[in-house]
Amino acid sequence: MTGSVLQNLAFSRRTAPAGVTSVCSAHPQVLRAALRLAKRQNQEVLIEATCNQVNQFGGYTGQTPKNFAAFVADLAAEQGLAMERVILGGDHLGPNPWRKEPADIAMAKAEKMVAAYVEAGFSKIHLDASMGCAGEPAALNDEATAERAARLAQVAELSARNAGRVPPCYVIGTEVPVPGGADHALDHIRPTTPAAARRTLEVHRATFGRHGLQAAYDRVLALVVQPGVEFGNDNVIAYDPSQTAELTRLLDDYPTLVYEAHSTDYQTRPALAALVQNGFPILKVGPGLTFAMRQAIYALDMIASELVDGYGDRPLAATMETVMREAPGYWHGYYTGSERAQYIQRHYSLSDRIRYYWGAKKALAAWERLRSALKNVSIAPPLWWQYLPQVPVEHPETVDPDTVVMMAVELILQRYGEAGTATVIPEPA
Repeated sequence: MTGSVLQNLAFSRRTAPAGVTSVCSAHPQVLRAALRLAKRQNQEVLIEATCNQVNQFGGYTGQTPKNFAAFVADLAAEQGLAMERVILGGDHLGPNPWRKEPADIAMAKAEKMVAAYVEAGFSKIHLDASMGCAGEPAALNDEATAERAARLAQVAELSARNAGRVPPCYVIGTEVPVPGGADHALDHIRPTTPAAARRTLEVHRATFGRHGLQAAYDRVLALVVQPGVEFGNDNVIAYDPSQTAELTRLLDDYPTLVYEAHSTDYQTRPALAALVQNGFPILKVGPGLTFAMRQAIYALDMIASELVDGYGDRPLAATMETVMREAPGYWHGYYTGSERAQYIQRHYSLSDRIRYYWGAKKALAAWERLRSALKNVSIAPPLWWQYLPQVPVEHPETVDPDTVVMMAVELILQRYGEAGTATVIPEPA
């Protein structure tokens, strides 16, 4: 089984509900912030890579699971955190990256990806085979999804055995939110019905049993359902506990399980705390963290523009616009409207698709120039308060850019951490 923080979630739900933040990002500054915070608080940290970020072909980060695990280990050592305190998870592991190909080809690639994750030491595996491949419906039914999930679980079990690793725990579910948030305006989201959740669990239980995978099913930790939370480019659907009361009660029939909540980015602390209390203790966040990182970087770009002779007028932001224009594949088709509207979305959308571009050579060079410009430069408190009021520090003149970025990300992670330990006080009737 994986880390103790995950082992105890179902038990804690019946005693003193506790949550865990799932950090879904591959950006080094975000990961440094998460690892630094875990070190300071002497806690475990759950870091997850998605099938699109990291796979056997490198994903959009250029990293295989083995590379990513080593990358996280290096960052953990840098922050003084033992890897025993780090839980690695694989998110949306299934045919999603290759869903435009025939199912047999996509699933064969998915099997190799799952094997690579398990062999690299990832101990929390989200089996996501809910999407159709070429010539199939966009979303598969429970039976087809469960068959493919069992096929992937079988590979994971064999890979763990061959690699001499402890078998992983699993997350399953067919009502899986869009990775990274919705790509259109939203005004409501319908939560998963208890009947649908029960059927998913029962179909997977029967299917795993039929394939001789009862031991693997016993390690299913959580079910992904839709709790009614989501975010679009410029709006957030807030969690409404009244809409999931029956879902919460359903967990009484499955005492070893909890729910995993995707797309919790930008939810308030009370909403996050309510999710934890209501059976959704695994809170996944990704774009919300890189959004906070981008806010801090852009604020520093503004400060340098005001403060440093010869730096120019927001050159880093201008570079990011150039980089995104030169390679529009990650945002084109997601952002719509006028040229001005698309510009605003490229830089400020809650879906934060700018996160795909921070590793570009021009972007890295612009960040290095900004870091150099502000090195040993005293930032007057009023200038700090103007552009970085969300990051409270006593002496901003002594804070370096890397620390500023990590502090901004940590503020979001702290909100999640506080929500995971909070007691929700019901509002008066």
